Amino acid sequence: MIYLCRHGQTAFNREHRLQGQMESDLTALGRAQAGAMGDLLHDLIVRDSPASWRIVASPLRRARDTAGIIGARLDLSVEFDDRLMELTVGAWEGRLRAELAREHPEIFADRRWFFAAPGGETYDQVMTRVSDWLAEQVAEPERRLIVVSHGIAGRLLRGAYAGLSPAEVMELDVPQDALYRLSAGQLDRFACAPVEDLEPVKDLA
Repeated sequence: MIYLCRHGQTAFNREHRLQGQMESDLTALGRAQAGAMGDLLHDLIVRDSPASWRIVASPLRRARDTAGIIGARLDLSVEFDDRLMELTVGAWEGRLRAELAREHPEIFADRRWFFAAPGGETYDQVMTRVSDWLAEQVAEPERRLIVVSHGIAGRLLRGAYAGLSPAEVMELDVPQDALYRLSAGQLDRFACAPVEDLEPVKDLA
């Protein structure tokens, strides 16, 4: 069993700016979302011995900090694996999505634009690394993993687990207020308790 979480909201998420493998800190809302994930996971695994679970995260700061908040709630230490990192979007990292969409309307017509960035990773490259990570894990039903990753990397990890086509993978949602259970070949979504964003929205005009 794997419980898969996306990191909480970051400053770049809030600004609709592409992160890729750049660093961006969690917002107050992002920290609250991480806390809500920790509370939900506590409820979901309460019947198991906490010591039987591991937390593995991307080493990028937003995932590391989210995993740290979850780990503190569950009294578990966090391990890291580079293969769970978000894809790099090359020359587009740090750019506003709206600006790129205006510059490249033909590319941004569908969700495959994530893999079209100059110098960025391809779908196959990201799928290979997340699939390699998955293949190394203890087999079900002994598997007890909480994973903290990213939007695109998390999509592809779910796709690798469930044997989805690329088109199906790109239709998967990437919530920061819910998590997924990967078990018995199924993908089950669990919503977290709602949290309030107390930070004012920046004027990006």
